[in-house]
Amino acid sequence: MVSGGVPRRLGALLATVCAVLALTPSAGHAANGTIGQRETVCAEDLFVRTAPVGAWMGTLYRGQTFLVEGPRSGGYVYGFAYGHVNRRGWVQDGWFC
Repeated sequence: MVSGGVPRRLGALLATVCAVLALTPSAGHAANGTIGQRETVCAEDLFVRTAPVGAWMGTLYRGQTFLVEGPRSGGYVYGFAYGHVNRRGWVQDGWFC
């Protein structure tokens, strides 16, 4: 005989998993940076470059921040990368929470 509580617990677990996934940032939920705002990185990692599509000079990781100073160019935005990068550069726009 199967307990009536098993399907109910499974349903509750499924609802919890769906709620957690809905709150987890992803590329689909990421946003463009707002000039003048210190934005949080939602990507797993985000390269900081010397110019749009330029040489790599550091990496920001999810949860680290970037002050968007502008301008924008070819899908990249200029600003200050905090954390261990701690310098100005360009990052691909669209990866902020």
